[in-house]
Amino acid sequence: MTRIIILAAGKGTRMNSDLPKVLVALRDRPMISYLMDSVASAGVDPRPLVVVSPDNLDIISQALKNYNVEYVIQPEQLGTGHAVSCARETISRESPDAKNIIVLYGDHPFLKTESIRKFSAVDIEALTIMPTQLSDFEGWHQNFYHWGRIVRDASGDVEAIVEFKDASEEEKLITEVNPGFMCFNKNWLFDNIVRLKAENKQREYYLTDLVQIAFSEGHTVGTINIEAHEAMGINSLEELKVAESLIPDV
Repeated sequence: MTRIIILAAGKGTRMNSDLPKVLVALRDRPMISYLMDSVASAGVDPRPLVVVSPDNLDIISQALKNYNVEYVIQPEQLGTGHAVSCARETISRESPDAKNIIVLYGDHPFLKTESIRKFSAVDIEALTIMPTQLSDFEGWHQNFYHWGRIVRDASGDVEAIVEFKDASEEEKLITEVNPGFMCFNKNWLFDNIVRLKAENKQREYYLTDLVQIAFSEGHTVGTINIEAHEAMGINSLEELKVAESLIPDV
């Protein structure tokens, strides 16, 4: 059994919107609705968990009233690791036999049903990620420039994900980037998420720091590569315009 956690607590400040970011319209639909359609079609988790803030619970639950979801409150915005940890009690209580946990983001509208199914089918000892490899950061690929970088060792194994604000100039040259999609062995995740520390420029608990923890323990961090269009997220009005241009006219 696989449970899905969708992070949706962010505000729409950078989108110049009073709405939660995931409810900003993409071609006249809340951007999260595209992801919700893919999750529902995948049939992996019949009732995924959506992590929201106390302030946006009502408006998001109204927008998603046609989807079968369960809500988890993140009382403070302390990072992605903290957001996932807020769902720990619910999953432990309701799904003690769950094997894997998939973490997705409500501001990534183009993730495909097939990719979610692939994620769920992987036999995971610690975690698997879905990176995307770019040729460069030119054109609409500039949307990915401020994303975390996939750092590999001399053998080509993933050893860390370094967030852009914490990256060195050399690391910023890496063109393999992290959309944020992660699939964890549930027991490994809950045993190790308590080890996260907010020792970074954002003073947040990064879920991506679990990659380095897994590597340090000798685990192979699995990868399922996806193409750039599918990986794209939306964090600004400029990125929203790019996303709109990538949706074919009907």
